[in-house]
Amino acid sequence: MKVETLELEAFSIVGITVRTDNSDIQKLTHEMQSLWGKFIAENIAQQIPDKIDESIYCVYTDYAGDHTQPYTALLGCKVAATVLQSVSLPTGLVAQQFAGGKYNNYLVKGNLLEGAVFAKWQEIWALDIPRAYTADFEVYGANSQNLEAAEVEIFIAIRD
Repeated sequence: MKVETLELEAFSIVGITVRTDNSDIQKLTHEMQSLWGKFIAENIAQQIPDKIDESIYCVYTDYAGDHTQPYTALLGCKVAATVLQSVSLPTGLVAQQFAGGKYNNYLVKGNLLEGAVFAKWQEIWALDIPRAYTADFEVYGANSQNLEAAEVEIFIAIRD
């Protein structure tokens, strides 16, 4: 599996959340589909003030331990850090700032409707890498618009 290690700056995300875990894949799938469904149906991206770009971020954070323990999924958009102090967010949206650090970057290429991203996560879970379990995330940019031939980036926080 091809991987690139990058040093990322701190970043801020505004969006909606769900608390979940990976113990029951059917339940996880339902919860994540519901989160994405709400994001799309309620046009959440358009409610987010001062977005840096149009990419959608799905951040996995607040881990209770490793990837087998509960965590929070935050689905939203990247915003300037100043937004967190200066803007009143619409009801139901949350803002969270994430420290920068060292990340492994994995590229997913494939059909999102057939589980390409989840398949890559299963590969990542099987790897022996020094994960930090601070904030791992997926970036759905311009190349993810064609769901049947998408490119999505996954960033995994690693310890120094």
